[in-house]
Amino acid sequence: MLEFSKEEYQARVANTKAKMEERGIDVMLVTDPANMNYLTGYNAWSFYVHQMVVVSLEHEEPIWIGRFMDAIAARKTAWLDHDNILAYSDKYVQSHERHPMDFVADVLKEKGLGKKNIAVEMDNYYFTAQCYMSLQKGLPNAKFEDAKELVNWVRIIKSDMEIRYMKRAGKIMEKGMGDAIDFLNVGVRKNDMAAEIYRTFTEGTKEFGGDYTSIVPLMPTGVDAGACHLTWTDEKYKDGDIVIFELAGCYQRYHSPMSRTISLGKPTKKLDDTVKITLEGLNKVIDFAKPGVTAEEVEAVWANNLKKYDMFKESRIGYSTGLNYPPDWGEGTVSFRPGDKTVLKENMTIHIIPGMYYEDFGVEISEALHITKDGAKPLADFERKLFVK
Repeated sequence: MLEFSKEEYQARVANTKAKMEERGIDVMLVTDPANMNYLTGYNAWSFYVHQMVVVSLEHEEPIWIGRFMDAIAARKTAWLDHDNILAYSDKYVQSHERHPMDFVADVLKEKGLGKKNIAVEMDNYYFTAQCYMSLQKGLPNAKFEDAKELVNWVRIIKSDMEIRYMKRAGKIMEKGMGDAIDFLNVGVRKNDMAAEIYRTFTEGTKEFGGDYTSIVPLMPTGVDAGACHLTWTDEKYKDGDIVIFELAGCYQRYHSPMSRTISLGKPTKKLDDTVKITLEGLNKVIDFAKPGVTAEEVEAVWANNLKKYDMFKESRIGYSTGLNYPPDWGEGTVSFRPGDKTVLKENMTIHIIPGMYYEDFGVEISEALHITKDGAKPLADFERKLFVK
């Protein structure tokens, strides 16, 4: 069953081809699973083996290429004609004698695409150095170039249905974050906390269930709270701990991330002051973000607010988010930092996360935002404050 109409998928392919033509690209090999899903609807946990979608200006439909056993899922989830779902046998899987890209090269030559200008997604997690070397060997007459997140940038403007899915993810986020904070307490094991997060976010709401998220629950604690990408151990929470939750609601692979900071016991003045400054800056950013302003202008609102307190944040304060697979719910496009002149447009979806990270503590309070014609609207409705238990 398709999650979007066939017409919407075809429009996405047409927009992608238009960008390819602008850059002189004849063929694009799409290996990012989120981009594969976006163009075809394909959705399965198969990205640990090599797979791709071939987009050719000479062919009306894309071509899905993957492992034989995964072709069944492609026929179940993709809108493509089954003749455009091609599978390689398991003799190509984890073999030192042959590589799946050898099969891909043969397919491209058979379809008359072996001498074309071919773009590949060079800097994504799923396209390896061996992929590139095998393609170059198998297609010696082709000209290769970097696709440079071409499909990611097409994806950055969401359709009405995509926004609907992200709002559903926001509802899952509201319930899940509330349940997580309620469950959190002194004496609870951190792994039990993680288990509760998985339970409630997968359960979703009465109206719609949750999907697995592209990032595991991030939950640094205590003096490690400034190490924002820590997960969990089997230790118990202690009185006085600072706890950060960076989580996401997810519906049909569309994410609505959020982070909140919780103090187990009375917060220190340092924590309380940092939270107030963080909230002040975050609220100013949300009020400022709207169509027509640039990413760096949004970041400058945050940075200028910090300057009032003689403070500085090195890392970016946000990025585009939406459809994705592990290991990230970011889209790999806009970054809210100095130098990024991307202009915000209606129906972009972004995660503003101005975390403050130090060696002995940290603060994270973030919002996923829908850029509307009237400004930035949070995808989830959940109180922004320091929670104290």
